[in-house]
Amino acid sequence: MNVQRQYWLQLSAGQGPAECAWAVVEILRRLSEDAEASGIAMEILECVPDETGRGAKTALLRLEGDPDTEAFVQSWSGTVQWIARSPFRPQHKRKNWFVAIEAIAAQDDAQESLTIDSKSLRWEVMRASGPGGQHVNRTESAVRLTHLPTGLQVTASEERSQHRNRRLALARLSHRLRAEQERKAAEQDKLRWKSAHALVRGNPVRTFRAPG
Repeated sequence: MNVQRQYWLQLSAGQGPAECAWAVVEILRRLSEDAEASGIAMEILECVPDETGRGAKTALLRLEGDPDTEAFVQSWSGTVQWIARSPFRPQHKRKNWFVAIEAIAAQDDAQESLTIDSKSLRWEVMRASGPGGQHVNRTESAVRLTHLPTGLQVTASEERSQHRNRRLALARLSHRLRAEQERKAAEQDKLRWKSAHALVRGNPVRTFRAPG
């Protein structure tokens, strides 16, 4: 039996200029084509446009496929470089723009219970509101999840069902808890831990060059 796995990918322009938001859209197109060629189902859950109307500050994707999907997801995770002349500042010398792609893997209840005690979680159901998503939730399908020991809080409203939003919230919380553990470990070693929005411009996992 071919088990389908589910992942989310978050693309972000970080604190970069308008060109990085434009690069998010261009890279998203390449990622979509790669997913289709690999037989992986992809849906854009949320795309937050930038001020120019030609780019996106962030984009959240859901991918579903067989177990090999994990390798695909990991191959896209990290910093992606887009090489192109600026469409906003033609005389600008810089041609290298960077986008961060972060993977969040869904975990089933059995896996989750190994790392997070359900008694340490507080769930709240709410009605989704605000622009940015592909779909408008007309029922109380959005959720807020609080990890009581740490106070970490995440929300999920991008999915159309409460069940999927609960899975997304759990995945986000697990990701944040792991990141917090890594940050504390890095502090002990006097190293700086960088968040998803601090783009690492060295060693991109993929590099694309605009045609022309």
